[in-house]
Amino acid sequence: MVTDPIADFLTRIRNAQMAGHRIVEIPASNLKKRITEILYAQGYILKYKFEEDNKQGLIKIALKYDAQTKEPAIQTLERISRPGLRQYANPSEFRRVKNGLGIAIISTSRGVMTDKDAKAQNVGGEVLCYIY
Repeated sequence: MVTDPIADFLTRIRNAQMAGHRIVEIPASNLKKRITEILYAQGYILKYKFEEDNKQGLIKIALKYDAQTKEPAIQTLERISRPGLRQYANPSEFRRVKNGLGIAIISTSRGVMTDKDAKAQNVGGEVLCYIY
């Protein structure tokens, strides 16, 4: 039983990249699907596929690596808000991730989005993770 599914999601991606895997499979949920869509839109992953089965479903993510150095596109996945200590922020309190090169994923009342989108819509929420 997983008590923090978002941390499990991030850890599976991190471990797959450290092992040099091309594809990682993760149990699906609506929140994980939205985070996957954000990672794809921001260019951190190559492709993704949602597979439905009789149970929970599965997310297959094709990881992105640099062609020459074989370094993963995602350098760091950092969980910020966790079940034991939730972290909330207003748009004015959003911290720049890696001096603007990374993204923060925010869960707002208007859905899950990047910190830049949340700031543009002037909506705050729970800071889920930093990615750069």
